[in-house]
Amino acid sequence: MELHDLLNYDKIIIQCHDNPDADALASGYALAWYFQNQNKDARFIYRGRNKIQKSNLMIMLSELEVPVSYEPDFDENPDLLITVDCQYGQRNVTSTEAKEVVIIDHHQVSDPVSNQSEIRSNIGSCSTIVWDMIRKEGIDVNANKKLSTALYYGLYTDTNHLAEVSHPLDRDMLDTLKVNKSLITKMSNSNISLAELKITGAAILNYQYFDSHRYLIIEAEQCDPNILGVISDFALETDAVDICLAFFVSSYEVKFSVRSCIKEVHADELASFLAENVGGGGGHIYKAGGSIRPEKLEETAQALFDRRMKEYFDKYQILYAKETTIDTSDMSIYEKLPMEVGTVKLSDVFPCQSLVDVRTLEGDVTITIEDDTYLMIGVEGEVYPIAKEKLERSYTHLGKPYSRKLEYQPTIKNIATGERKDVLSYADTVMSSGGGRIYARPLTRCVKLFTVWDEEKYYLGNVGDYIAVRADDPHDMYIIKQHLFPILYKKAE
Repeated sequence: MELHDLLNYDKIIIQCHDNPDADALASGYALAWYFQNQNKDARFIYRGRNKIQKSNLMIMLSELEVPVSYEPDFDENPDLLITVDCQYGQRNVTSTEAKEVVIIDHHQVSDPVSNQSEIRSNIGSCSTIVWDMIRKEGIDVNANKKLSTALYYGLYTDTNHLAEVSHPLDRDMLDTLKVNKSLITKMSNSNISLAELKITGAAILNYQYFDSHRYLIIEAEQCDPNILGVISDFALETDAVDICLAFFVSSYEVKFSVRSCIKEVHADELASFLAENVGGGGGHIYKAGGSIRPEKLEETAQALFDRRMKEYFDKYQILYAKETTIDTSDMSIYEKLPMEVGTVKLSDVFPCQSLVDVRTLEGDVTITIEDDTYLMIGVEGEVYPIAKEKLERSYTHLGKPYSRKLEYQPTIKNIATGERKDVLSYADTVMSSGGGRIYARPLTRCVKLFTVWDEEKYYLGNVGDYIAVRADDPHDMYIIKQHLFPILYKKAE
């Protein structure tokens, strides 16, 4: 769905969930601004029993001039109702009659929705989705700095002060917006009430500690989700605690926050595991969070978290490629199949010795550019570094540009200057020569692999994926996804 598709409607009402938070207010603000600039009759409302009272939100409404009105008794019948940061019919939004309904949201889908809806559950905030939709209309929200600041604050609060940002689109918005940083600081420092301070203290006093893997589970009273981040951040500073999970249960969601201070546990991956099939989770390597729909639970949230934390630690074998070799006697030998992929010589993009971030769907990869540093762009758009020697040994340059339609186009940013460039615009096509030999076998247990390229971030291999070792280098190990393996390799004769 695109926003201009909705311009055929005359009377438009934008409604966020009851007891709105900053993300809901920013998302509705942006939509109202867009429609009003298109000369449409559009209003932004919220309903429910409670009027906004939180200090940070009151500052937001006043300083950023958010055009929302509290209308608990709203009884009009608009041509179009857009529910933003929520889904029509759910318990956290008062039902409003309308001729047509569209949903724009970033939470997990719990009930069937209309084809016109825009729900992206892997995005950190609804603000990001609305920003992206307006951008695709060729409109720059930076024309209104108060709006751009609101959108930033929406993502900022929904991702625990940006600690749980995971999708590259969220990071793109952060890089693009012009923001009143002093106002962000002012709102952030008005975020916790005395009542929430008591909630924080009471929750920490009732922790559960599991010494086998040095983690805490802390249940709090229902509160602003940012309080969970405060609780888990504080708890992680405790000696003998490496991981913390803090959560609360409300009538319409279970909200949780995850922290890790060890490289063997990525908080974003743990959050995703905890919410699998019952919600969604994501964030950074060390800070993450998520939410779960109570109606999808067959046990209490506490029981779910107890069980899944134990399952998580029992699930993985950890391998350090630099320090380890694996027994290849039971592994078959495979040859790489010829295939066209992309490559980029990084010194063609930015000067040697530049420190750059390569932004991909899998995350940001930080590299210092050397003259022999290249990037490979795989068949699914995955991006990884490769040395010139290995590139020329295994691939042939075809002398033509490389282009491919990907879910997210990887970009490269010079950290020193902030300049960002599109990776694919510098990519050449190479053909894998085939014949490069590896030892490989399917995994029968999940693996976290720290490669020789990156000793701080692991690559995750699930059961059925392949673990591979280059025949000419026993320390060059990597994971190949199950569905890609037969496309990339054949058994050696």
